Amino acid sequence: MRRENQSSMSQFLLLGLPIRPEQRGVVFALFLGVYLTTVLGNLLIILLIRLDSRLHTPMYFFLSHLALTDVSFSSVTVPRMLTCMQTQDQSIPYAECIAQMYFFIFFTDLDNFLLTSMAYDWYVAICHPLHYTTIMREGLCTLLVTVSWILSCANALCHTLLLTQLSFCADNAIPHFFCDLDVLLKLSCSDTSLNELAIFIAGMAVIILPLTCILISYGRIGAAILKVPSTKGICKALSTCGSHLSVVALYYGTIIALYFFPSSSMASDKNVIASVMYTVVTPLLNPFIYSLRNRDMKGALEKLFNRATVLSQ
Repeated sequence: MRRENQSSMSQFLLLGLPIRPEQRGVVFALFLGVYLTTVLGNLLIILLIRLDSRLHTPMYFFLSHLALTDVSFSSVTVPRMLTCMQTQDQSIPYAECIAQMYFFIFFTDLDNFLLTSMAYDWYVAICHPLHYTTIMREGLCTLLVTVSWILSCANALCHTLLLTQLSFCADNAIPHFFCDLDVLLKLSCSDTSLNELAIFIAGMAVIILPLTCILISYGRIGAAILKVPSTKGICKALSTCGSHLSVVALYYGTIIALYFFPSSSMASDKNVIASVMYTVVTPLLNPFIYSLRNRDMKGALEKLFNRATVLSQ
């Protein structure tokens, strides 16, 4: 097979979702609706938290950053996928593909760290309620978010720099709807052992370690809940934690299945569908799971609507 290095490889071809041509219109409308709902829902969360002083707490501070991350996360992959479906132009320039891969890794890692910070926040709130304000002070919350951004940026940059050192074969077709690192490595003609080692180490640092911290936090939360004599208190705690755990299970379950237990083929239809779950579905569900079922967020939304109504009169 003829080899081309990264400088002569001018573009890749994104093969997109495994759908029939006659289904393209319906799928396009579906994903466009999902994307717009994701963007508007998460931006509404950010707006409400910023405008309502009652929501200026650690929990909502982390939630606002998670909402911003989800908007950015979806915007990395979905608009390009919709453009390819609408124009039927599957080509993506080399530089844009590398940039998409960088931001995809960056926001994936940032999601991991923010979910971990939120789990820790709820652990302190439930297990150490009397010391909550002392432990979850503003400085600690800012530090957790800042470290999350720095670590995510460093990990994404590491993978990107290693990838740019590789040569690619003449086959430039990516059987996916975005430039996934794992698929790009399989298209390379170079030795990718260093890249695979970096993926393994990073996987332990940004996936397994945060997930372990989340599970430990909820293990202790569960132990604390069992000590609560009130059935009402138990139901309230389970309602608060259950939503977060459902997102964690969906998000981490698909990531681990894809990157730690990959299929034998380069990218099967099941892998593409699984990727849709955590790149498209999870950011859509977050506004409903974390906020629209929350009494404080509903109050802030009602207050915003009332203010808008008064101003319009």
